[in-house]
Amino acid sequence: MCLGVPMRIMEINGFSARCEARGIERKASLFLLQHEDLQVGDLVMIHVGNAIQKMTEDDAQTAWDLYDEILELETVGAGVGAGVGAAHGRDSLKSTDEPTQSRPWAAPTGKSKPDA
Repeated sequence: MCLGVPMRIMEINGFSARCEARGIERKASLFLLQHEDLQVGDLVMIHVGNAIQKMTEDDAQTAWDLYDEILELETVGAGVGAGVGAAHGRDSLKSTDEPTQSRPWAAPTGKSKPDA
């Protein structure tokens, strides 16, 4: 399964952008959206390092809510308990105080999955 991650543009340099989501920053290519009027602060869907769609706040929040629900269901299904999403109170795209290991789209931390 392929996922696109909603991210906020923090800086633009030509067709390259520094984007951020939940405390994680990544560089992304804006080449596929060169027809869009993109500005710092805009939300874009990032897939394999490319911005593929400009998004509204509502669309981005809906995507994060779905990802959080999937993560929570996987966590509960693994017998871990109430679920990581609920434990960290993920109510907003702007939340940056959650541990990286609770986000499968974040950089690896070297920790393995808990045993079921």
